Amino acid sequence: MNILVNPAPSTWKKELARPVFKTKDINKIVKPILRKVKRNGDKALYKFAHEYDHVDLDSLLVGQDELAEATSALDPELQVAIQTAKKNIERFHQAQAGQELIEEVMPGVICRRKNVPIQRVGLYIPGGTAPLFSTVLMLGIPAKIAGCQEIVLCTPPNREGKVHPAILFTAQLIGITKIVKAGGAQAIAALTFGTESVPQVDKIFGPGNQFVTAAKQIATKYGVAIDMPAGPSEVLVYADDSAIPSFVAADLLSQAEHGVDSQVVLVTHSEKFAKKALKEINKQLENLSRRDIAKKALTNSVAVVIQTQEDALALINDYAPEHLIIAVKNEEEVVAGIINAGSVFIGNYTPESAGDYASGTNHTLPTYGYARNYSGVSLDSFVKKITYQKISAEGLKNLGPTVEVMAENELLDAHKNAVTIRLNYLKENNL
Repeated sequence: MNILVNPAPSTWKKELARPVFKTKDINKIVKPILRKVKRNGDKALYKFAHEYDHVDLDSLLVGQDELAEATSALDPELQVAIQTAKKNIERFHQAQAGQELIEEVMPGVICRRKNVPIQRVGLYIPGGTAPLFSTVLMLGIPAKIAGCQEIVLCTPPNREGKVHPAILFTAQLIGITKIVKAGGAQAIAALTFGTESVPQVDKIFGPGNQFVTAAKQIATKYGVAIDMPAGPSEVLVYADDSAIPSFVAADLLSQAEHGVDSQVVLVTHSEKFAKKALKEINKQLENLSRRDIAKKALTNSVAVVIQTQEDALALINDYAPEHLIIAVKNEEEVVAGIINAGSVFIGNYTPESAGDYASGTNHTLPTYGYARNYSGVSLDSFVKKITYQKISAEGLKNLGPTVEVMAENELLDAHKNAVTIRLNYLKENNL
């Protein structure tokens, strides 16, 4: 992990460049997978399970017996932890529910807007090097609160054809019963087109590797929405001398262990502090079970020493991190200056991993700089906002002339006539 000292703003994009996806090469692999699933349905999913997951499945769907086994197979301590996280995540997401908006914008003209749940949603849960049961909470809970009619969960099986018990336990706890043993681009394809066993959905959620990400992007061309475009996971820590180097190192490593293409960034005003943090990274690294993954991720990563808070904020907002940890004395002043970030963690005692699991906020966040224009997953992600209007006779008299003038000047005569014919009717009938 290199240290950059006072790099010029013109070099920031180059010096902090994320690992690049070779999109063309990935799409060459992913597109045929989507075509085969679209054409062959379940048969293709069984074939890909054999080819990629190295298992011959008896069924694509998790059965009741497997769900029953999950609870007994799971450590009671973990069960309690998942239940605590569920409670916090539910509370925060329930608080996001908005009331129906009704506004009389002028006499007789009433406009309304209300939330309507997306009917069919697909949740993709990675289950390879790390079975992300926490993502079941992050996606399943808001889907349930929103009132989505059908929730389909896809996750890859292990070589015994089983799904990790923590994923099954968490799904049951939320009330998700349609669980499909399919991972990778083939799972996204099944959710996009539907198969004999997998319902077609309206929107797909969830993180994944570069093949999953590419498949989700392709899915949008077939009328299926996705939560957001995404790249590898990342964190930026902004720390000054009030921060604790071992804490900073732990936070950087917590993201580095996600994958070899993850990126972590430290921004600080002190080269001395940067060296202390890097020393701590090397010390803690040796105790990690995923240290080889973290080491490779650190080669994509950098510590930036920058003189002023103004420049630090400019760099942070330019980078637009997925996760931003602020560990500085004047934290509230800095927080006020943040405009581009997926989720912000404030103070020495707020590790990013708290948000990943149990604080209540959602951990499905925009990566790869998309925090400039995308929000993380929330209750809003699972609803559509439909607008309504109702105009009385009085309202049309008030509003109609405005519409007539505007339509006439856009040379849209039929638009104008749709108002004029009604106004004439009101006049003829003394209404």
